[in-house]
Amino acid sequence: MKRRLSLFGATGSVGRSTLDLVRADGEAWSLSVLTANSDVAELGRLAREFRPTRAVIADEARFGDLKEALAGTGIEVAAGTEALVEAANEPTDLVMAAIVGCAGLASTMAALEAGHDVALANKEALVSAGELMTAAARASGATILPVDSEHNAIFQCLAGGRLSEVRRIILTASGGPFRAMSAAEMAHVTPAQAVAHPNWSMGAKISVDSATMMNKGLELIEAHHLFPIGLERIEILVHPQSVIHSMVEYIDRSILAQLGSPDMRIPISSALAWPRRMETPCAPLDLAAIGRLDFEAPDEARFPATALCRAAIAEGGARPAQLNAANEVAVGAFLAGRISFPAIIDTVRRVVDAAAPARPGSLQDIFSVDAASRAAAQQFVDQCEHV
Repeated sequence: MKRRLSLFGATGSVGRSTLDLVRADGEAWSLSVLTANSDVAELGRLAREFRPTRAVIADEARFGDLKEALAGTGIEVAAGTEALVEAANEPTDLVMAAIVGCAGLASTMAALEAGHDVALANKEALVSAGELMTAAARASGATILPVDSEHNAIFQCLAGGRLSEVRRIILTASGGPFRAMSAAEMAHVTPAQAVAHPNWSMGAKISVDSATMMNKGLELIEAHHLFPIGLERIEILVHPQSVIHSMVEYIDRSILAQLGSPDMRIPISSALAWPRRMETPCAPLDLAAIGRLDFEAPDEARFPATALCRAAIAEGGARPAQLNAANEVAVGAFLAGRISFPAIIDTVRRVVDAAAPARPGSLQDIFSVDAASRAAAQQFVDQCEHV
């Protein structure tokens, strides 16, 4: 029997990689839902190829265009945030949550509350609302399957083990394109340089996050929610080759590591096939050709984002949501050429140094914190432009 898949964020890098795997094993899957933000042409093309029950475009202004693109197909068409939430309740066996940023939070929460297993590629949702999301999963019996290569690696290394037997979790980081640069040199880097990741092919936002190492800080927060062993036992280790995706050390001092080529289709396939495995078209890992594996401690003087994230999750409450919202605004401003590369983290720090809002108790509280933090970050961006 075919498994039903709902894919939120079909036109992004994770969405495209997911569909590559579905194509390779087409007899195993049927699509319940396909969504995109605003790319009607690509969503229409994919919907005609994969024939989901429903196609949703987040931009309500593009509803007519999508309806026209799918005329005569019998595919149900919808648009807007509420339509995404409704689609998350559509009967399915697995939801791939790959919408970038806080925009994916409402639909991901709806899927968990509906009891659907969620393959989570949207780290910002868990960063902003980790306590609420994990509580929703526990209440409904849903399983959160991490898709980030690092968290998926940890998930695999924990198979057959118990959290009570874990001494520490080691998140590996490539160090990004500026790992060897001085702070003075980084003051002049361009968006084009920041998105040119040395190992991975990713979208612009996550590539910039990798360059600042904010991505690793967000992953630390994510790991804290997914694998609750205590924040002090989750460490970051720079590993430039991106061959070891993360490690788990057990109380007997043995360390299990998950290795693989830097291809997102590998962790995606792990989530799609769980609790089994599936073949992929990915290149095999040639350790002889790689020749060596290097490691170094992170430099939080040049890359303070990881320390900011650790402090935010240690404080808890609304701090991680503040941090995530400020970072999204700052990264967008950098990509638009409005602020410098160092100003990304400066903007985030200024937002999280402000007074903390009340502890969020609902999704609406998270959205309120997100909106206020974005407005504060935008003010700092505007000030940077006029300096």
